[in-house]
Amino acid sequence: MDVRTVMTEDPVVATRSTPLKQVARMMLDNDVGEIPIVDDAKVVGVVTDRDIVVRLVAHGQDPTQVRAEDCMTSPAVTLELGADIRDCAELMARQKIRRVPIVDAQGQIRGIVALADLERRTDIRSLKAEVSRHVSQPH
Repeated sequence: MDVRTVMTEDPVVATRSTPLKQVARMMLDNDVGEIPIVDDAKVVGVVTDRDIVVRLVAHGQDPTQVRAEDCMTSPAVTLELGADIRDCAELMARQKIRRVPIVDAQGQIRGIVALADLERRTDIRSLKAEVSRHVSQPH
């Protein structure tokens, strides 16, 4: 089964220079935990809600004074359109991540698959459970 069957198309994105406060607002407004960071529509990194807390807030940095590039994980772990959903789930488990940006052959963002997307499909719920087990383990 192709990742396109479960991915969220055209996810909200930010650039390296987007203020982190704006990235956090985008997460809140769109009810998402990750914002892909793009340069000419190509994914160059991601900022997660966890990145903001662990990399900045926990170290006493003011998230209103930094940009997305100061907090992003780069390079981002991505998959190409057409990848199998099982490969996506295995990648999430192996990398201990909850979301995977989906890119085209040129690296441009086309969608994102989250653990919640796996849950919506009853035929792949067991994959979601397996990924959750791996992701929840300490790094």
